[in-house]
Amino acid sequence: MQIHVVQRGQTLSGIAQAYNTTPEEIIQANDLPNPDNLVVGQAIVIPIVGRFYWVLRGDSLWSISRRFSIPMQQLAQINRISLDSPLQVGQRLYIPPRTKRRAEFNGYIEPRGTAVSPALEASARQAAPHLTYLAPFHFQIQRNATLKEPPLNNFPSIARANGVTLMMVVTNIENEQFSDELGALILNNEQLQNRLLDNITTIAKKYGFHDIHFDMEYLRPEDREAYNAFLRKAKQRFGREGWLLSTALAPKTSATQKGRWYEAHDYRAHGQIADFVIIMTYEWGYSGGPPMAVSPIGPVRRVLEYAISEIPASKIMMGQNLYGYDWTLPYVPGGPYAQAISPQQAIRLASQHNVTIEYDANAQAPHFRYRDESGKEHEVWFEDARSIQAKFNLLKELGLRGMSYWKLGLDFPQNWLLLTDNFTVVKK
Repeated sequence: MQIHVVQRGQTLSGIAQAYNTTPEEIIQANDLPNPDNLVVGQAIVIPIVGRFYWVLRGDSLWSISRRFSIPMQQLAQINRISLDSPLQVGQRLYIPPRTKRRAEFNGYIEPRGTAVSPALEASARQAAPHLTYLAPFHFQIQRNATLKEPPLNNFPSIARANGVTLMMVVTNIENEQFSDELGALILNNEQLQNRLLDNITTIAKKYGFHDIHFDMEYLRPEDREAYNAFLRKAKQRFGREGWLLSTALAPKTSATQKGRWYEAHDYRAHGQIADFVIIMTYEWGYSGGPPMAVSPIGPVRRVLEYAISEIPASKIMMGQNLYGYDWTLPYVPGGPYAQAISPQQAIRLASQHNVTIEYDANAQAPHFRYRDESGKEHEVWFEDARSIQAKFNLLKELGLRGMSYWKLGLDFPQNWLLLTDNFTVVKK
């Protein structure tokens, strides 16, 4: 696979010709929303085996071989050139496919209302071949330690058909928000805890869940040790069933980080207790905040580098957003919330308004501005092939277990293309 960034004046047919492929193959691979009106700055995945590289001034066979981690002799042999031959600026070299590593991938999926929509079910079917876990969001803890179930429809059968482990997401959400009061009630009452674990076990057996995933957020700082003790009890209980236990963690950069989201999440303890953790490395740019990248690479790296100092890298899954946001300007705190959009929707907007897509090299994220039909200016930050490849590179560099997506149902075909190119998905 190769990522190509559209330059001014380029057409799809010209791009296809440069890579020895066809416009139809590029359209199909990317589910291209704007084949007749490409956007300057738009990233396109070229569906070829390996990739091409055009020599730049100052390049040598040695520097190119180091850049792509391929022996210089092999690079010369593949391209039928002598080791001593000087390279010409603009010369095209073929780079063979990279070695894949094994990794695990999770997809959260959030049904709304009382039934799973056909579109959401279709999204689960499309993603399942690329997933290790499928995580319907969510089973809500009630104050009597029962659980309110989400609609599941065909999710269990989709998981079974694709060798995917069904993940049971258990939350302390009450009245549409995470409740520290509900958390405290459960975590400090042994009778309620035992009843909750009994109910989780019954439901997990009913549907075939084999990973129990606790996403308990905004807990009181004083309940930190109570949460750790509860997880130890849960691990012992579910271990007897042969099930995994995992948790979701807020994105911290130190053990002493202050804030309602962070203090009750003990990275070191979760790393010792759980089979793996999912760190929510997204929402720096969020619907109620100022325009910025949702998961800028610098902050994401800092969180994960702290995480691997407390938790084995083999137990850490990086959280990754499958969405961006469209902010109406000027941004006013407490003003209109940004609209969540998929990468495909972002490309359509840029094409519709004929604007250039910029790329922030520090954040490793694409963005653009446009003016709507009523004259209001907007700023959009989203994900594309470049930004997701940057996260894949970080995952490999840090030796992490894998990646967890929030959330399925938002079109991002380039992600799955590049996932397949970079990794062999672990199935359980």
